[in-house]
Amino acid sequence: MFKSGVGFYALFGYGWWLMGSSSWHLMSVTVPLGGLIALALMLAARRVLPASAGGPPPLEQRRAFGRINAIQWILIAAIATICGAFGVPTLIAPLVAVVVGAHFLPLATAFAEPRLRVPGALLIAVGLAGVLLWALGASHGTVFTTAGVGSAAVLWSTALWRLTAAA
Repeated sequence: MFKSGVGFYALFGYGWWLMGSSSWHLMSVTVPLGGLIALALMLAARRVLPASAGGPPPLEQRRAFGRINAIQWILIAAIATICGAFGVPTLIAPLVAVVVGAHFLPLATAFAEPRLRVPGALLIAVGLAGVLLWALGASHGTVFTTAGVGSAAVLWSTALWRLTAAA
């Protein structure tokens, strides 16, 4: 399930969902709802995907994955630090979405899976939409909802795409 990516998409999607829906002040609804979506995707992966789905990638792919993710996390830490230092925490979520989306582009090449460019491009677009909303004066809640719920939708849709391709 995690080797195929579905587990990662489901759980990271849940994290984005929690962040994006937090301004709705409906946590008693949004927390379990997002959890149910993530759980349903992971259970579907167990049912639909063969036990060998994804298998361990070759050493060079694992190394590329490690390098790409290390760069991603360094950039995320830099974004949080710089936005915090300059008093624009509202930009953290959309800029992180851009970085997360951008990290899919070299992963598509490293894993010889061109379709990873689709969620990459969509996450970049979601992040840029959040930045644009901020530039237009939108509220913190609107920017975070756009980046968070939009990113969750992309990641959960990518998990579903994986599942339907395997079915």
